[in-house]
Amino acid sequence: MQLLPVILSGGSGSRLWPLSREAYPKQFLPLVGAQSLLQATVRRLDGVDGQVKLMNPLIVCNEAHRFLVAEQFRLMQREAMAIMLEPVGRNTAPALTLAALMAMESGEDPAMIVMPADHLIHQEAVFRKVVSEGALLAEQRMVVTFGIVPSAAETGYGYIRKGAVLGGDACRISAFVEKPDLSTAQHYLEDGNYLWNSGLFMLKASLWLQLLENYRSDIATACRDAFKKGAWDGNFFRPDNALFGSCPSDSIDYAVMEKLSVETGKAPAQPVVLPLDAGWSDVGAWSALWDVSEHDAEGNARDGDVFTHDARDNLLIAKHRMLAAVGVSNLIVVETPDAVLVLDKEKAQDVKAVTQYLKDASRDEHVFHKRVHRPWGNFEPIDQGARYQVKRLTVAPGGCLSLQMHHHRAEHWIVVSGTAKVTRGEETLLLTENQSTYIPLGTQHRLENPGRIPLEIIEVQSGSYLGEDDIQRFEDIYNRKSDD
Repeated sequence: MQLLPVILSGGSGSRLWPLSREAYPKQFLPLVGAQSLLQATVRRLDGVDGQVKLMNPLIVCNEAHRFLVAEQFRLMQREAMAIMLEPVGRNTAPALTLAALMAMESGEDPAMIVMPADHLIHQEAVFRKVVSEGALLAEQRMVVTFGIVPSAAETGYGYIRKGAVLGGDACRISAFVEKPDLSTAQHYLEDGNYLWNSGLFMLKASLWLQLLENYRSDIATACRDAFKKGAWDGNFFRPDNALFGSCPSDSIDYAVMEKLSVETGKAPAQPVVLPLDAGWSDVGAWSALWDVSEHDAEGNARDGDVFTHDARDNLLIAKHRMLAAVGVSNLIVVETPDAVLVLDKEKAQDVKAVTQYLKDASRDEHVFHKRVHRPWGNFEPIDQGARYQVKRLTVAPGGCLSLQMHHHRAEHWIVVSGTAKVTRGEETLLLTENQSTYIPLGTQHRLENPGRIPLEIIEVQSGSYLGEDDIQRFEDIYNRKSDD
C-alpha cells in the first residue's frame, strides 16, 4: 500500500517568541536536538513497516516560507513530491484539500498521513508501529485519527472520546470535545476514555475529497478551482491566488471530523481513533519545551552559554551572549541578539501579549530575527547611523542575488572569506579575501558565490534612504517579487 506523508507547515509559532518569528517560525528551528522540527517530521516515518510503500512527502506551506522548506530538504538530501504554496492562510481543511488533489493528479489514490510540521515525537519506533496499524485501516476507507494517551489534566488540548472497540486498539470516535477547564480535564484523565486530539490524521485522498464534498462543498469547489488554475514554479506549486483567497477558512476537525463523528444512519466513512503513547508534544509553549528537554540535577534545561547557581526548574536559552541565573526558579529566560524574554513558567501562554504589543507598535521583532534569511543565504545588521548601515552577508555556495538597482543608496562590498563574482554595470569582477568594490547609486549590480564554501561579505550602505524596499529587480533566479 502507498502512504503519502502530507506535512502541514503553515504555523507561525508565536508562543515561542523570540526564537520563533513569523518569517522563521518554530518548525524550521532545532528546538530539541540537531535537526529542525520539520526535518524530524520528514524523517519520522523512515523505516515504517515494509508492507507500506512510503512516498516522497508533500509539503503545504506559506508562500513566504518556500525557500526555507526547500533549503531544509536540501540539507537533508531529500526530495519532496511537491511544495505547495498557500498565498494566504485558510486553515488545515483547504491545505489538505490541495494536497489530496495533488496526490490524485497522477491517477493514484494513496493513503495520506497528515502531520503538522511542528510536533515532536520521542519514541519514533512506537509511532511507526501505530502508523502501520492505521495504514491498514485507511486502506479499508476508514478515517483514522491518532489520539494521544494523556499524561496530565491538560487544558490546552481538545479531546477525543473513545466509542465502541472495533478490534485491536482501534475504537470508533464517539465525540470530539473542546478544550476543557481544569476540573473537566481531571475528570477526562480519570475516566480513561479520553485522548488528546493530536491533529494527526490518516485517510485515502479520494475519501477526503468525498467527505469534504459532503460537508463543505464550498471549500471543495474553491480548492478545485484554485488547483486547476494553479501553476508550477520549479518544485513549487502555486494555486491560483485569487481563487484560493476566496476559499472559506476551516480546520479539518470542524469541516469534516466532528460532523462525521455524530453522523447518524449510514455514515460515508467510519471515524476511528488509535491511541498513541510515544512521547508526543506539539511544543506549543515554552513550558512544553521545558517538559521535553533534558534537565540537569536541579531541573534546569539549558541551551547555549549558561551558568546557574542555586537555580532550579528553569528553561535557560542563550543564543548570543552568556546567560547567568542565580537564585531563581520556574523561569523561562530566552536570550537572542535583539530580544530577551523573561517569563514565569506558569504564564507561558501570555507571550502573546508581547507579540501583540510589537504589532500594535509597528515594530518588526515579531516578524524577523536580527539575522534575516533569503534564498541565497542571509544577512545580519552590524551597525547603523544617519545615512549609513553596515551588514554582514553570507551567500551560500551557488547562491546568487538578483540583478538589481537601488535608487537611494550606494554600496561598498568587502570580501571577508570565499570568492565573489560581481556584476557592476557592464563589468564582471572576481574578488577574493580582503578585496573590495564600490556599487554607485543607480548602477545595476549582482553578487554571486561561484565557490564551494560560503561567501562572507561586509556591506556598507550609504545614502538618503536605506530601507529594504529600495530595490528594483531585473533578473532573479528565484522568481521573487520586488518585496520578497
